[in-house]
Amino acid sequence: MPADPQASHLPVPPSLPWLRIADALASGLLVIDEAERVVHWNAWMAKHSGIATEAAIGQPVDAVFGEALAMPFRRAVANVLKHRLPVVLSNVLHRDPLPLYRRPPAMTGTAGTVGTPSAPGDTPPTRMPQSLTLMPVQAECGAHLCLVQVTDTSMFVKRERLLRSNSDRLSKEAVIDGLTGVYNRKYFNQSLPAELSRCARLRLPLSLLMIDVDAFKRYNDSYGHPAGDRVLVAIVTAANAQLKRGADILARYGGEEFVVILSACDEANARLVAEKIRSAIADLRIPHAHSDAASHITVSVGAATWLADRPQAINDEAALLEAADRALYVAKHGGRDAVRWLPAGGVVGAAGAVRAAAARARPPLA
Repeated sequence: MPADPQASHLPVPPSLPWLRIADALASGLLVIDEAERVVHWNAWMAKHSGIATEAAIGQPVDAVFGEALAMPFRRAVANVLKHRLPVVLSNVLHRDPLPLYRRPPAMTGTAGTVGTPSAPGDTPPTRMPQSLTLMPVQAECGAHLCLVQVTDTSMFVKRERLLRSNSDRLSKEAVIDGLTGVYNRKYFNQSLPAELSRCARLRLPLSLLMIDVDAFKRYNDSYGHPAGDRVLVAIVTAANAQLKRGADILARYGGEEFVVILSACDEANARLVAEKIRSAIADLRIPHAHSDAASHITVSVGAATWLADRPQAINDEAALLEAADRALYVAKHGGRDAVRWLPAGGVVGAAGAVRAAAARARPPLA
């Protein structure tokens, strides 16, 4: 039963001009007395709750909404009335403390019916994201009140989602190669030490493949750079199709060179992957009249494996990368269109030779 607006327990005379001002505000104003009854309910509250002002005035705040309110809101009201200190419930920690809606059910003259589906199977409307500021107020009669200001934060939430989406997109673009759509060298440089550290901790092997397109400069010179770009995209598509695990990382290392990180992959399995990639690219049969490896586009693959039980052979990402690079050098100068493996102990066994070769300018790879 709606309360008499002239009842003695209402300390806010309804004739005050500020009430009309409050109804013009684009935010909710709710005033609660010490008995936690509603003594003011502006037009915004009526609009977004679906409860008419006449139905809300004089009712316990729980009864108005027809459901138990969130405990943070109840505690905040109690603290404001008891300690006379303001409280803020931000939408970051308290997304929707009150059952308010941007498009609530039809206005009702009876409190306690908001959010009730109009028919079986109907979905209740989604609550409005909101921020609440609760402030102590003292009426002229001396009664202590709690003034609740409700702000619709829907636009802030949308803006935050947009900013997060843009941030995620920019972060992704920073590590994605613009032409091929695979990871770039920056991402590879970040991932290799991290994956090597993880495999060392878990006592798992890690294999690294370096892939280079054979005679690619001659292809660009003969067929043009746009055709060369299409070749790189086709190669990436073929290589990606051979990587069956979500943890496998394919990245463009630079120009026509690509790298593949195969975590938890020993030499035997990595050899299979490397050969599948080489074969899949050869099977594209993209014509290359100026290659001395075949009449079509081919790749050479150099690879190396880090073993948890032999960390002294390849003891860091630089040594692993150098081992794969030397294996690629062997593949390129041994006829191309091949997979070559540098044994895990090869870096230690031939350390002097590798350092000497690294000290000299590396011959250009065609």
